[in-house]
Amino acid sequence: MTTRVTANGIDIAYESFGDPGGRPLLLIMGLGAQLIHWDEGLCELLAEQGHHVVRFDNRDAGLSTHVGGAGVPGAGTAPPYLLDDMAEDTAGLMDALGWPRAHVVGASMGGMIAQTLAIRRPERVLTLTSIMSTPGPEIAPPTAEAAAILMARPAADRDGVLEQAVRTWTMIGSPGYELDHERITTLAGLAYDRCFDPAGTGRQLAAIMASGSRVEALGRLTVPTLVLHGEADQLVPLAGGEATAAAVPGARLVTYPGMGHDLPRALWPDIVAEITKHTTA
Repeated sequence: MTTRVTANGIDIAYESFGDPGGRPLLLIMGLGAQLIHWDEGLCELLAEQGHHVVRFDNRDAGLSTHVGGAGVPGAGTAPPYLLDDMAEDTAGLMDALGWPRAHVVGASMGGMIAQTLAIRRPERVLTLTSIMSTPGPEIAPPTAEAAAILMARPAADRDGVLEQAVRTWTMIGSPGYELDHERITTLAGLAYDRCFDPAGTGRQLAAIMASGSRVEALGRLTVPTLVLHGEADQLVPLAGGEATAAAVPGARLVTYPGMGHDLPRALWPDIVAEITKHTTA
């Protein structure tokens, strides 16, 4: 069941899995993605390992607040918010949940938000897991093909969105694993029906680009850090994960051959095992 709370001056929609007495585990999703992009099956596997799992919609995604009046910032225009603000959203959600501290897992842009939260509020982060992410927009830029997909004009209707989703994940997904077209189109349809706001994705992208590098600040981090990355990622190439792990003292890097910019179902048991080992260490 989706619940909404007010945090950091906005409304945040979230869902939870597992025993409320379990280890608190907060999942932060990536650019333009919604809480449903953390697959229920993956959330349930994490919950089975003793985690109380919460997935949520970032601002400008899904059922959380959209900063619609801000439009999409053009070149030379300051964005309406930064990753710092999205990290404070996350801390505010933790306050609403009654979580003084949590294990924080972020994927792609979510990894950037998780890194930012750990830098700004290290006392709130028990462990950090950064998945298919990077410590700065200038590090590990997308390939030309992936960049073209990222910057493509959004589809105008539901059918077009579904077709565009298949094209996108064919390009940036995991070449070492079979592409699940049915799951991609089903998820794209669910996301469209929950909320379709390409301008919100544009504002999130502007926040990424304006937030700069975290390399120096990550070098002062003492939060236990796990970095997971696909070796075939074209949107955030492996160098992004390597740079994240190199920046954080004592970070552990785990890479997966054939994994692109998604979380293939076949890798869920390994990913869950790595996260569980990290949160119970």
